[in-house]
Amino acid sequence: MSLAATTPHFKDNVHEALTDARLQRALPHARNFIATRAAAAARLPEFEALRDSARAIKDHTLAHLDLYLETYERKVTQSGGHVHWARDTGEALAVILDLCKARGAKSVAKGKSMVSEEIGLNAALEGAGIAAVETDLGEYIIQLRGEAPSHIIAPAIHVTRDDVEADFRRFHRELPADRDLTQPEQLLAEARAILRDKFLSADIGLTGANFLIAETGTSIIVTNEGNGDLAQTLPKVHVVLASLDKLVPTLNDAAQLLRVLARSATGQDLSVYTTLSTGPRRPGDPDGPEEYHVVLLDNGRSAMLGGQFADMLRCIRCGACMNHCPVYHAVGGHAYGWVYPGPMGAVLTPSLIGVEQGGQLPNASTFCGRCEAVCPMRIPLPNLMRHWREREFERHLTPAVVRGGIGFWAFFAKRPGLYRFATDLAMRALHLIGRSRGRFAWLPFAGGWTRYRDLAAPQGATFQARWRAKSGAVR
Repeated sequence: MSLAATTPHFKDNVHEALTDARLQRALPHARNFIATRAAAAARLPEFEALRDSARAIKDHTLAHLDLYLETYERKVTQSGGHVHWARDTGEALAVILDLCKARGAKSVAKGKSMVSEEIGLNAALEGAGIAAVETDLGEYIIQLRGEAPSHIIAPAIHVTRDDVEADFRRFHRELPADRDLTQPEQLLAEARAILRDKFLSADIGLTGANFLIAETGTSIIVTNEGNGDLAQTLPKVHVVLASLDKLVPTLNDAAQLLRVLARSATGQDLSVYTTLSTGPRRPGDPDGPEEYHVVLLDNGRSAMLGGQFADMLRCIRCGACMNHCPVYHAVGGHAYGWVYPGPMGAVLTPSLIGVEQGGQLPNASTFCGRCEAVCPMRIPLPNLMRHWREREFERHLTPAVVRGGIGFWAFFAKRPGLYRFATDLAMRALHLIGRSRGRFAWLPFAGGWTRYRDLAAPQGATFQARWRAKSGAVR
């Protein structure tokens, strides 16, 4: 599946998602995160102060990223590891494939990594004759289905339990056909049994990183299944694939970020597993890899530093923005057409692959502000999406009908007297026409709205007119 190729066709993707009955049954599960995040934040009186502190930590790191990257490389090397710098997808893939080929690797056990999705790692490994096995349960499920993740922290949130049972029966043909898979626990046990052999036979383990610590050369991953621990301790080689923006200065800084990460993502105080890795196995260590490699990917991020979209580099991939986004709730993650869905994807995608490819995504927002309100890093997502809309418009990438409509509105907006007259006339006319029912089931030029919902009839005069009248009465 070529994700980048579907991004410019966002509107077609949305139409397909809205008419997918199976998807619409699965998507409401994303809303469960809203209550759990609110409860977790309420249990921690200093949560808002932690958000301010987390933002300051990341801003400081990004302002001095070159120094912290050099420090991180030095510390990794001192611990016996190796750092590989990759400017883009091609270089990152070349490094990983060379590591695999040099060691005669036949299989790679992968922990969850959005960056590996970004560079298309699985397809590259398979093209080289190397089996890539996703070990996160959600990632394993969608790998069987040949799909991409539809959510950052819950990649298979678009899949129902019945779908999983059908897929397991289809792909696990060596198991008894009459086995009972009616309960989630049974599905989990079967996946665990299948994946355990994959861990034990893997030549290389690859994980992402939630944070990279400059102070110690440590990589940190957070999981709820423990698969990341097995992927990085059982194989002889551990490869960490991470982007430059995962750096933080110290372990104390990482601890502060961890306090807002899980609470914002799943409503947990902390994820079940928080695993720190620093270099390969040392003499006397009971387990761990013989080799430790870190592939640091840029892929356009350094170009964002100091620019209009630098705030996006604070993102810690918690998924809170999409958990609270009404647009994501309606269409799911695959509609966004690339790796990163939801409001954060609407900003990050055009930043990484260009506004020509991802320029439609920032239009998928009502600017309700829920994403910014819950973002643990206080990223001004609506404002950043607005900037991308402006760039798309300036480059004449928006459809002619949209540009014409905006131009028509701008003509009136630049003439306040004419704007007030026209809008007052329109509101009064709509009030008279719709007062019998109080709403419209159809209006010209509003079919996109009335196809799914009625439009309330105006109460008469415009809001501005009513406000002026009220203000005059108060005086």
